[in-house]
Formats: sequence, C-alpha cells, structure tokens
Amino acid sequence: MVCGSALSYAERAEELSCVYCGRAEQGHIICPEGHYICEVCHNRDAMAVIGDVVYRAESINAMDIAGLTMSAPGLPMLGCHHAYIAGGSLMAAIRNEGSRGVTDADISEVFKRTEKQAHGGYCGLTGVCGIAPALGACFAVLTGSRCGTDEAQRTTMEAVTRVTRAIADLTGPSCCKAYVWASLEAALEYLREGLGLELPVRTGIVCEHSHKHPHGCRGPRCPYFRS
Repeated sequence: MVCGSALSYAERAEELSCVYCGRAEQGHIICPEGHYICEVCHNRDAMAVIGDVVYRAESINAMDIAGLTMSAPGLPMLGCHHAYIAGGSLMAAIRNEGSRGVTDADISEVFKRTEKQAHGGYCGLTGVCGIAPALGACFAVLTGSRCGTDEAQRTTMEAVTRVTRAIADLTGPSCCKAYVWASLEAALEYLREGLGLELPVRTGIVCEHSHKHPHGCRGPRCPYFRS
C-alpha cells in the first residue's frame, strides 16, 4: 500500500510502527523498505466500501452480495477485508430474508467480532483464515453462542469447522476470492441443515479476478476459474 514492494514475513514477531498512524505493536509483515501498516489503517478504506454495499443490499442471496462487493473498484485482490465481505454478505442476506429479525446492528456486531481474529497474512502464519471466524461470528449472533452455552456453541463451532475445510481444500496458493465463494457455500448449506434457514445459493460462478492474483492464480484447479 505504501511503495508497492513485495511483502516480507518475519519468522519471529517484531516491534513495528504503522507508517500511517504511528501505532506500535508486535507484527510479522513488512515490505523490504521497512513499511508496516496496522490492521486498522490497512482495512479503513476497504471497510467504507464494504459497509456501503452491505448495509444497502436488498438481495437474499449472500453470494450475489459478496460478488458485488468484491467487484467494487479499489478493493485489493487479497486481504482480510474479505472476511468482512463474507460475514457482512451472509448477515445482510439473512436480514433481508426477514424471518430471524437480523438488523444492521447485528451486522455491525459481526464486524466487531471479526476484527478480533481476522488479521491480514495470518492465514499463513497460524493456519486460520479470517473468513472462518467471520462466518462463525454470524452463527454465534444468530444462536446466542458464547462460552458456556451448549448447543449454540456446538453449532457455531461446527459451522467454522465446515468453512475451514472448504478453505483448506482450495489452498495452494491462497485466494481470498475463492475462499469467500467456497465458505459461503458451506455456510449456506449448514445454515439450512443446522438452523433450518434456507437461502438461495448461486451456482455457476465464474471469477473475473484471476489476472490480478499476485501469487499466481490456481487456474483450472479452482472451481471458479474462467477456462
């Protein structure tokens, strides 16, 4: 975002300062020029775009909402803003369907919870893609899950397990766009199975972003690749 150089990943956490806001924190990801950007600054512009689409959405198809959001000009090809796209799109679709009483405040709550666990680049450093906790937050808000609950927490963890499996099956190299599609498919299936809420699932998705992938698109190994 600063100089356009390829990112460098430290093997051990280092004390780094954000070039934009000056926030000092432990981090791993810098560019060769030493530029570091904190998660708040990294996502600020993207979140404005995502919120504008998600809060205004009228569709009950989460995948359509996600597709529209990902096509917004200026959003990077990769990054943890995709976690907010996935969670926001699912909650917006449920809000629009109307039967669960989901509100914009619930969408905002999902965003706040996602912020705690979705951090750019840490999918490779910890094995957890931010989309998984984002969609987990959706199920937690819907079920009232929290530490100490019984069925609600089990349902939420099962949702995250299924989403994580869908992501892992598409890894190598990682692609946030593909992860959003696959994760929403898994989440929508479990939403029907686990909570009895059936929303439409878009089929025949063809990715329009392959040429922008900085690590190289998986090509025909990806189910969303345009052949």
